[in-house]
Amino acid sequence: MNEPSSIIRELGSRLDSKPALTLMALLHSALTCLSLIKVASFQAYIHFDGERVWIAAGVAIAFSIVSLLFAAARFSFGYYVGFYFYTMILGFLWIDVFSEYSYPRLLAGFSAALSLVLLLLPTLFVRAPFRQLVTLSNARFAQLLTLILVISIVTIAVASTYNFRLVAVANIYDYRDALQFPGAVRYLTGWVSSTLLPFAFACYWLLGQRWRAGLVLILLLLFYPITLTKFALFTPAWLIALVVLSRLLEPRASVIASIFVPMLLGLAVIVITGASLNSAPGKYFDLVNIRMMATASSALDIYNHFFATHPLTWFCQISVLKPLMHCPYEQPLAVVMQNTYGFGNLNASLFATEGVASVGPWLAPLTALASGLLLALGNRASAGLPPRFVLISAAVIPHVLLNVPLTVAMVTHGTAILFLLWYVTPRSLFEQKP
Repeated sequence: MNEPSSIIRELGSRLDSKPALTLMALLHSALTCLSLIKVASFQAYIHFDGERVWIAAGVAIAFSIVSLLFAAARFSFGYYVGFYFYTMILGFLWIDVFSEYSYPRLLAGFSAALSLVLLLLPTLFVRAPFRQLVTLSNARFAQLLTLILVISIVTIAVASTYNFRLVAVANIYDYRDALQFPGAVRYLTGWVSSTLLPFAFACYWLLGQRWRAGLVLILLLLFYPITLTKFALFTPAWLIALVVLSRLLEPRASVIASIFVPMLLGLAVIVITGASLNSAPGKYFDLVNIRMMATASSALDIYNHFFATHPLTWFCQISVLKPLMHCPYEQPLAVVMQNTYGFGNLNASLFATEGVASVGPWLAPLTALASGLLLALGNRASAGLPPRFVLISAAVIPHVLLNVPLTVAMVTHGTAILFLLWYVTPRSLFEQKP
């Protein structure tokens, strides 16, 4: 690929300055709130009241001070996931003002805000590299990438024997609840689709091995008829989008733009066209503005309401702990929420699960701090690697973290494996590469 023009390079450099990043983060904060106003007209579980908008605006303006951290911190894995978490918590604080659920909303809001700050401190600023006790040669690393492709192909072949169904996106929910995979296949599917293949794609693309990068995208797309998830369908497009963004912009600006641009486009098309959610513009708005961001924020609202009047889990929802302790819930929390509220399986982020559900709003900030320290291991494991490589190889992890507990993200979706892959990646691999 040719070098970007000098004008584009100059623009990218200017957008990486502290004033520009500050402006981008503040504009994104405003966009998040405006998007939620429009979301409320489509989703019954998210509300808006013009008489309380000034309270919500005051809360959002005060909380947006936190976004200044993203102008001060350097890029890292923690920067990437942290900005997505910031967007989610800002959305919850906005929703919290208008919520019609009865729970201590002021306490919940303060708890969520403090939780985010305590999580961001390590994820943004703990960056010291690990001492590399294991270092692969470039040749061995190439063999590792080939092994990843082999494992991925075998996983797809085996998983497809349990389900391989080409259906329209609108019909996936008619079949998805009936899917049953053995435990080993389920774990391999999560590891390959969320971690191994995006990592391989980043390597091949930045090393100039385009045909292998294209093969990875095809393999990722094959997970859609197997898992019947929008996540699988749109992962290849998301990887390509990050490749383009990170080519035009510096990593920090790329992170902000990766949410800001899709949300702005979604809000613009739905406002200009006045379309319903069944239309093409409406489906885009539903996918990006509602499913990707608003749903993750509203999950905190619902979890706060439920656990204000129900027993806390004290982490008994974690599969390895459940047999060892009394648990008031036999079913997974997502199913409990479905049975209670009827919104479908409501998975939620670490703020709702390891936080509100496990220890309640008073202690939730402490679990957020612990989660931040764990996620900061990714900063240390990836230290010394090109920022663009870290961004692309971790492409789907922020979306995973917005929608599932941290333990599920680390184990089932292979975030811990990604940390290990970063650790063993030879730092000389990308020298003199684009």
